[in-house]
Amino acid sequence: MTTLKLGAAGPDVFPIALGCMGMGGRSWYGPSDDAESIATIQHAIDRGVNVLDTGDFYGLGRNEMLVGKAIAGRRRDQVLLSVKYGLRMGPDGTMLGLDTSPIGTKAAVAYSLARLGVDHIDIYRGALDPNVPIEDTVGAIADLIKAGYVRYASLSEVGAETIRAAAKVHPITDVQLEYSLASRSTEAKIWPTLRELGVGLTAYGVLSRGMLTGTKPSAGDYRSHMPRFTGDNAAKNRTLAEALAQLATERGATAAQLAIAWARAKGAAAGIALVPVVGARTRVQLDDALGALTLTLSEEDLAQLERAVPAEAVAGARYPEAMLAGIDSER
Repeated sequence: MTTLKLGAAGPDVFPIALGCMGMGGRSWYGPSDDAESIATIQHAIDRGVNVLDTGDFYGLGRNEMLVGKAIAGRRRDQVLLSVKYGLRMGPDGTMLGLDTSPIGTKAAVAYSLARLGVDHIDIYRGALDPNVPIEDTVGAIADLIKAGYVRYASLSEVGAETIRAAAKVHPITDVQLEYSLASRSTEAKIWPTLRELGVGLTAYGVLSRGMLTGTKPSAGDYRSHMPRFTGDNAAKNRTLAEALAQLATERGATAAQLAIAWARAKGAAAGIALVPVVGARTRVQLDDALGALTLTLSEEDLAQLERAVPAEAVAGARYPEAMLAGIDSER
């Protein structure tokens, strides 16, 4: 499989990344099986996937420990560890706010290195802390790069102005943004800046957290409280999932494969190195997602998908309004 250069300043990566957020005991998606999670990570590596995406706040650190266990030994040299940091959480899981200050950044990387059992993190990404200039955050990551603890500077959920300011301090490898048939606002607001500066895009939520595949979250799953999965919104969005499923059946594919292939094709058409981050929690889900790499979509195919699942027809925001208000990429 041909690799992709993740931005002008980035490494060569497999065209799909594995998102590990749903792994590690009881995750935000409900209970998970550690043995199957580890097997899925190792199976992904065997299939050529080389970017593993995690976060220091996933499972209050348990996710990083699980990823570290999965890659221990020879597998460490086969992967690029992408770590998000900055969100501070209480022992009960309450979100306390962001801390991407220089001290917070350097302290966070120390704990992540210990939990992962590695001597460096490949791709380190912070968000915009409302109390800290992005220049200070990226400056701290640059210091960590000079010291050998980090390889590439990246960002998460930031807008165009923030990306420009950050890139003046240190080259930015990529930005992680939510992007799917159901969430497309970044195309107009942020993509031109990514293209101009040669910054890659790792796209999470390409299945809109399972909305596009008809997922019905259980009570212990945080998605059961998300706007697109609750009340009348859920019923309205289910019709969009059914339309996508019908198109997938006609192509001999799955809805997940079609949604992932669409995102990849949109990035290529825009001249942006776009890598979908797929949150597969089992080997079966992973193999299904990787099947998207066999699909080639024409411009008419893309248009047909966008007519079947128009972003303006999606009911509900991607996060609750209170959370959206604090996300820089939404401004």
